Amino acid sequence: MSAYMIVFAKISDRQPFIEKYAVPAAKLVAQYGGEYVVRAPGVEAKEGGMFDGQSVVISKWPDKAAINAFWESAEYQKLKEARAPYSEAHVMVVEEPA
Repeated sequence: MSAYMIVFAKISDRQPFIEKYAVPAAKLVAQYGGEYVVRAPGVEAKEGGMFDGQSVVISKWPDKAAINAFWESAEYQKLKEARAPYSEAHVMVVEEPA
């Protein structure tokens, strides 16, 4: 079953965020079998508003195990540290029903 990682991020300094995190993370996502569905700034909340104005990234993966392998990898741990000074993220994972 496919799984999706959904990330809402408040980015405080976009240029170093892209250079130090987004570019290398994209390579790692592909290496672990993920593919981007959307990566875009400017979320518009229709109800709620918790993530209004933030950036969103939705990636599709073969399954939750692939997401977990990516998320727990030593390479990604370094990237999480690199992104910390430039962003605050909310990350969710959902799997398609059988």
